[in-house]
Amino acid sequence: MSSTSTFRQDMPPEGGYKKIPYARVPARQYFSGYQMIAGFAGITAFGFVMYYQSMKWVRRNEIEQRSARNAILPLLLAERDREYLKQLRRNRDEEEKLMANVKGWKVGTWYGEPIYKTIPEDTLLEPNFKEFYAHSDYKSLAKRANFTLWT
Repeated sequence: MSSTSTFRQDMPPEGGYKKIPYARVPARQYFSGYQMIAGFAGITAFGFVMYYQSMKWVRRNEIEQRSARNAILPLLLAERDREYLKQLRRNRDEEEKLMANVKGWKVGTWYGEPIYKTIPEDTLLEPNFKEFYAHSDYKSLAKRANFTLWT
């Protein structure tokens, strides 16, 4: 260190440091208790009004959806029945193609002998589940086996 530099010690400012604030400072109040209760009551009333207005809309929408579902249900059922009969026809055609080389085989019989003797020939005999899906791929059978909405 050179002898020409003057040494100056760090000292407190003149008059000393400020006092350290240690007293409790309460939080600032924005609303009184009555204002809080009134605000809660107002918000709750507004919520109830909005809820009941929206429930009117929901009920009206549910009625419209139910009416639409009831209107289209016969068409859906008819389409389901048409597809059922088409699949029965495909099964019959597949059986005919599969058994074409077997002598004495007539489709819908057991070697020309009717399976049910007491039922007229033109009566529709509904096949069981596995017979219905006998000539389709396994994926269709598995998909339908686990589908429970249209039972």
